[in-house]
Amino acid sequence: MGAGDNDARIEVLSPAALPSRDPLCVPHEAKRSIRIFVVENDRALRDGLASMLGADGYEVTTAASSSEALEALKRRSFDIVITDLYLTPVSGMEVLRAAQVAKRDTIVIVITGHPSVTTSIEAHRAGAWDYLPKPFTAIHLQILLGRAAHVVLQSRQMHELRAQLLSTAGHSVETPLLGTSPAFRSAVALARKVAGTDASVLISGESGTGKELFARFIHQQSRRASKPFVAINCAALPEPLLESEMFGHRKGAFTGADRDKPGLFETAHGGTMLLDEITEMPVALQTKLLRTLQDGVVRRVGSERQDAVVDVRFLSATNRDPQLAVKEGALRADLLYRLRVVPIQLPALRERREDIPLLATHFLSDFWERHRRPGTPPPKFSRQCIEFLRTRTWQGNVRELQNVVEHISVLAEPGQQITPNDVPLAESPEGLGAITDALTPEILDEDYHSAKEKLTDEFERVYLRHLVRRTGGNLARAARIANVDRTTLYRLVEKHNLSRRPESALEAKW
Repeated sequence: MGAGDNDARIEVLSPAALPSRDPLCVPHEAKRSIRIFVVENDRALRDGLASMLGADGYEVTTAASSSEALEALKRRSFDIVITDLYLTPVSGMEVLRAAQVAKRDTIVIVITGHPSVTTSIEAHRAGAWDYLPKPFTAIHLQILLGRAAHVVLQSRQMHELRAQLLSTAGHSVETPLLGTSPAFRSAVALARKVAGTDASVLISGESGTGKELFARFIHQQSRRASKPFVAINCAALPEPLLESEMFGHRKGAFTGADRDKPGLFETAHGGTMLLDEITEMPVALQTKLLRTLQDGVVRRVGSERQDAVVDVRFLSATNRDPQLAVKEGALRADLLYRLRVVPIQLPALRERREDIPLLATHFLSDFWERHRRPGTPPPKFSRQCIEFLRTRTWQGNVRELQNVVEHISVLAEPGQQITPNDVPLAESPEGLGAITDALTPEILDEDYHSAKEKLTDEFERVYLRHLVRRTGGNLARAARIANVDRTTLYRLVEKHNLSRRPESALEAKW
């Protein structure tokens, strides 16, 4: 079907007619809450779309021109906007931008009877969620809208969850424990349960999993919340300086000690102390720490008497296996027993991939507010970018994801649609790591065709990036090396939304 066709019709399919194997098919009752706006100057096509979407259960509004659409978008926002590209008096691109201004999470699908690589790239860069050339089939559109509706519902759930977690995470937006995965929520529940006691807690997990964040959460949930929270990294200081920092020193205890100085144990009196990287503390110092843990007695460096008695709740953290550290002689067994009254194990980010969209969205919003003036239209992640982030192994865990998103927020333009090309991730020259990373348990649990499609997409993206870098952006040479025609390469560029800007990761020049 195409714009202006007198006999343009849309075949209305019932939900039961949709492919039953589509894992993102949205239940009919859930569609009633989704508002769709159709902007199309061809009356037959507009009425056909409205009829089909209404029969599917969506709430549908239509507009016959761009001016009518712009007025409607001033009055209300929509979850999904379907707009023709060639409209009057202004183009569908203006409708796209107005829809995103009205509601930043609006999904915009651009349809056109005159498709081209140029307009497709322009639409995606402007923030279009998808680009649909005419003619298209009813079932194609229904499946596409089902997936868009799934994203809308998922986005709503993430916003609701984020608000709920922020309101309960220690009553402080500074300690949001964001995540829905079972392993993570189990760790949060245990932290919340133990927070009300004075029991020592040992938090284990890889670097970047949020051990200090959990320690602060426990402190904020405890009856000591109004007292100091003091953290010290046991691996950051040499033994003499670490001892002085922890226990304090007497005047004249060593060169430069020109006055008495209380240590961090005394500073933390009544509150909580976090001993980070406890397995890196020198063994000799562990013996002195054990005395403080047992009796609360502090003896400063250079002192021959008891200097203070402190009331401190001890939390500790390590990225090593504490039992292995004991076997290797790096950690005293009796100290471990004192510190590990309650152990909490934090999962790596690759073990909670379902939390990546929530975390990435939260970080993007947070850093945008920090680095930009109030009211500046924020960027947002494309669905391709979210899926790309989910495929990474994230060796640096949440900290690495946070740093990557901050990089993105600093360089992004207002209202920009963030694509995989905007993600500053180092890859091996061959790109094999990216393909290996894509072999996640979630993908391997899917049916054969879905898993194959996702892995094929990742291979195409990696192969194309490597090919273009290899040829310096020379499309003709790239096509010869790949033994495909130039049209195929153009199609791949469009399919994967890869930028052609010289400053992009593709470094393309065509």
